[in-house]
Amino acid sequence: MNQPARAASPYSNYLPWSITLTVLGACLCCLIGSVPGIVAIVYGGKVDGLWAAGDEDGARRASETAKVWCWVGTALVGLSLIGNLVRAFIDASTLVPQAVIDQLQDALRG
Repeated sequence: MNQPARAASPYSNYLPWSITLTVLGACLCCLIGSVPGIVAIVYGGKVDGLWAAGDEDGARRASETAKVWCWVGTALVGLSLIGNLVRAFIDASTLVPQAVIDQLQDALRG
């Protein structure tokens, strides 16, 4: 007998978030942010399969685990982005010649 098809999983698989996170992690912080994204992709990929197999608890746990790894990766990518911006400002400030800085200071002193 054919069993009726189960409805779509009520649990999110977080695949769009985890894939975006993986790409941004690879671009912004030398793969440190990509690792949590890859782990989230693995767990997110299990959600629908577990739900279809009737393992509701397993689907819920996989969804929660994917969500946690997405947040971990988002924090790492965010910190990396802030670090990259700080480094860019520091690098840009070293490009200004000392003579220009002296002239600006003299102008401000009046």
